[in-house]
Amino acid sequence: MNAISVRGLAKSFGSFKAVDGISFEVEAGSIFGLLGANGAGKSTTIRMLCGLLAPTSGIAEVAGFDIGKDPDSVKRNIGYMSQRFSLYEDLTVVENIRFFAGVYGLSDRKIAERTDWAVALAGLAGRESSLTRELSGGWKQRLALGCSVIHEPRIVFLDEPTGGVDPVSRRVFWDLINDLVQGGSTVLVTTHYLDEAEYCNRIVLMHAGRIVAEGSPRELKREHITTTMLEVECPSPIAAMEALKGEDWIAGTSAFGAYLHVNLVENGDSGRVASALASKGIRASRVEAIMPSLEDVFIRLIERESGRAG
Repeated sequence: MNAISVRGLAKSFGSFKAVDGISFEVEAGSIFGLLGANGAGKSTTIRMLCGLLAPTSGIAEVAGFDIGKDPDSVKRNIGYMSQRFSLYEDLTVVENIRFFAGVYGLSDRKIAERTDWAVALAGLAGRESSLTRELSGGWKQRLALGCSVIHEPRIVFLDEPTGGVDPVSRRVFWDLINDLVQGGSTVLVTTHYLDEAEYCNRIVLMHAGRIVAEGSPRELKREHITTTMLEVECPSPIAAMEALKGEDWIAGTSAFGAYLHVNLVENGDSGRVASALASKGIRASRVEAIMPSLEDVFIRLIERESGRAG
């Protein structure tokens, strides 16, 4: 059973196509990732699916309701957490929770019950009376999640929920997402942190308003990186990248922090890369085959799309 079904969805602002006829389905009880760089169309898509923005064309159903014909029913059946967490900074932790519970129409008894639940979810026991502006980014993030699912929605939309928080908080937050799914919720999350996409059951990669790939993390790696991927450790990855430019036996190179990733055209060993660098005066202290990451996949796909556009 699909919790979300999207067919030919598009949104234009004047002559600019923010979302260009995308189609996908989200299975109930799964984590679905909508990935892409800033400006790819992720937030516009999620706003349409939440009933906050009318599509220019196409159709979509969320929790069985048409987003164009019945956006109010869509809103009643979803939880939505925006990039800025949607919290009121001058309210206390408990006041924020009770405010959102009231907006969703919960009874007084249910508000009391779910307030305790949300405080526990956020790990804020003992800080119920703290002003929200006094909380760290990670605490605000968890509080915002609690407020967005206070009414126990069937489907939860999270728009760039981990932006601006530290890595530990990001990991804790994903544990909370998994708990929600274990409880029967469906989660659609947008992110530009490609390492987080490994937690998703299925992924759509967006670029310039269009879908360029779809599948599970494993499927995407297997389909789009079919030959040897090497990781090179050397004094200057950028210089090494320039040195390897133009070699017809290399499918692509990209810098990954202090390392360089090299994708060969065919499966092969690491010796040729080390030799090619040495001939340009660059010594590689380590060259070894690695499993490709989703970032490798994304870079490959964007390079392909850019080539087509050119």
